[in-house]
Amino acid sequence: MDCCVCSPMASMYRLPRNAICAACYEGAKAIIAFFNDDHEHADADQGSVKSSGLTKLNSTTKGLRDAWEEVKQMRCREEETKQRASFLQEGFAAAWKDGIHTDIAVKPGTGPPIQAHKAILASRSEVFRHILAGDDDCKAPAGDSISLPELTHDELSHFLAFLYTGSLTTCTEERHLHALLVAGDKYDVPFLRRACEARLAAGVEAGNVLRTLEVAELSSSAALKERAMGTVVEHAEQVVFSAEYEEFAVRNAALCVQITRALLAKTS
Repeated sequence: MDCCVCSPMASMYRLPRNAICAACYEGAKAIIAFFNDDHEHADADQGSVKSSGLTKLNSTTKGLRDAWEEVKQMRCREEETKQRASFLQEGFAAAWKDGIHTDIAVKPGTGPPIQAHKAILASRSEVFRHILAGDDDCKAPAGDSISLPELTHDELSHFLAFLYTGSLTTCTEERHLHALLVAGDKYDVPFLRRACEARLAAGVEAGNVLRTLEVAELSSSAALKERAMGTVVEHAEQVVFSAEYEEFAVRNAALCVQITRALLAKTS
């Protein structure tokens, strides 16, 4: 029988012969359960004293119409959040790009220094906070400047841009993503790490998998390493017999052992 929700005849509501298919039935249950669970968590966060039994009893009376109202409210909240984020992002980015009241010079390994704000650096990274606070273990050098010698000028520019805006540009090159991932790990910027991991994982393929695997190991990124290792196993012949693999093996003996074990595990 045609489903009254998803079939081509869904626009015709024909009492009393309406039926719902298994997929729509399970989907409806999942949607309602999702919002019920969301309400229960909200009650718990607000210290609600309502009993779980009463909450569940009231929740079961909600149908898809109520779920749709919840979706519309979520859409409104999402739009408000986007506007708030855009407001903050544009303000911080403008202050950095226009050099408004900058108070520290960040020196890359190569190229000229880039002006920034101590407050932004300290708020984005615990490592920078300790450096700028003059802690004994990591004291900032004199002259209101710090050096990040492992980054080139372009890499430092991308790094600072992320600290101010919280986003990666769509044209960020793979080599810059590698440097940013390592910097995010070294300077304790978890959001940057996650953003780089997601971008690199989405673009991993046989042609770049060894570089991705190497940077994943360097930055202790378990999720990215697992994704890269799976790609190596999937395209083993193309990867292992490449000229790049020979150079990779010289630098990464331990990773080659792991690759060999993964390949043997697949064939066994």
